[in-house]
Amino acid sequence: MRSGNFKDIPPQESREKWFKSHLLSREIELKELYEMSQQDLDLLMAETAELRSDLGNRERNIGKFCTAGYFLELARIIDKRRFES
Repeated sequence: MRSGNFKDIPPQESREKWFKSHLLSREIELKELYEMSQQDLDLLMAETAELRSDLGNRERNIGKFCTAGYFLELARIIDKRRFES
C-alpha cells in the first residue's frame, strides 16, 4: 500500500485545472471560460470534443482526456446559458 506521499502528484494536478489549447495557442484555466469570447469558446468546444471523440486518446493520455471532458462540459453549460439569455 502506498503511503500518503504527495510528492507523486504531477505539478499540473497540484494547481487549478488547465487545458493547453492548440487552436487558441495557450493554456486556459477553467475559470477563464466564463470570460471567453463566443468565438474562442466555440473553438475550445470543437477542440475538446474532437479530443474526447477519439477513445484512443483515453489510453494514450487519460489526464488530458479527462481534463478535456471538464472543459467541454463547462463550455457547453456556459454556451447554453448565453444562448438562453
